[in-house]
Amino acid sequence: MTSGLMAFGQGLNTLSKQEKKDGYKLLFDGKTFTGWHTYGKPGKVGASWTITDGVIGFDLAAKDGGDLITDAEYVNYDFSVDWKISPNGNSGIIFNVTEDAAKYHSTYNTGPEMQVLDDAGHPDGKIIKHNSGDLYDLIKSSVNVTKPVGEWNTARIVNNRGLLQLYLNGSKVVETRTDDANWKAMIAGSKFKTMPGFGVNMQGRIALQDHGNPVWFRNIKIKEL
Repeated sequence: MTSGLMAFGQGLNTLSKQEKKDGYKLLFDGKTFTGWHTYGKPGKVGASWTITDGVIGFDLAAKDGGDLITDAEYVNYDFSVDWKISPNGNSGIIFNVTEDAAKYHSTYNTGPEMQVLDDAGHPDGKIIKHNSGDLYDLIKSSVNVTKPVGEWNTARIVNNRGLLQLYLNGSKVVETRTDDANWKAMIAGSKFKTMPGFGVNMQGRIALQDHGNPVWFRNIKIKEL
């Protein structure tokens, strides 16, 4: 699957003929937040989330954020998004989220995260399993292919019947099962060990994280498998 601006002129937030044929759908139309809401607030998107020139951005000054989450839930899927982080910034793509704000105060209480980070500028860049492309606090990326601050990266998450694969800029950086004893052991050895709902129901909503730093997203696509 390809994302971003194509050599043959495909625009932002559009699907190629092949992508349409293969069953991909846009999750962001480039103009509105249709299909999205703030976690725990159905029908509402915080003012910190903006859309400019076909790009979703996070405006810290607005002080009305919260993670941006899909209205729909997904079971088996191939998801991709372009992201760009600010200097010293931190964010993430959190997936398989159970939205029950009364029980779980945040998306990360249930959903694993593919890290989005300024690896060179943010303190987390010095922590193993906390760099861009990592399955946050669980698995370190097999190869470092992150582009520098100010450049676009393309993340892809394939969640298919217990097999989880993370790709960054076309390279597979993480692969694991989410339905075996090793998955449970990894969680037990992580910062999520005290969260009983974490990584249990490996299906759900997909979230773009408000970590309090400017971040940008575009070309958000999914194919249900």
